[in-house]
Amino acid sequence: CIDMGDLKIYALSHRVMVKGKEVTMTNKEFELLLFLAENPNVVFSRERLFEKIWGYDYVGESATVTVHINRIREKIEDVPSEPVMIETVWGAGYRLNQRA
Repeated sequence: CIDMGDLKIYALSHRVMVKGKEVTMTNKEFELLLFLAENPNVVFSRERLFEKIWGYDYVGESATVTVHINRIREKIEDVPSEPVMIETVWGAGYRLNQRA
């Protein structure tokens, strides 16, 4: 289990809990959140996240990452329009903040 305060991610059972309630996520949303949680406070570009989650051979574009990040924020953030957990680092990418 990755415990980030209100957010708990159970990799083996593919479950996400926010404030004690289970949140349903698609496979890609879960993979993206898990990858960010396994690398807290590290900034990843959209391109790097796209390659890591969707793979080099996937036909698509990195804007897909933005759509998935927004969906995840809707599910885990208190105020999705003012994200605290998944932060946008302008010009660089995204970072999942590890709460102290």
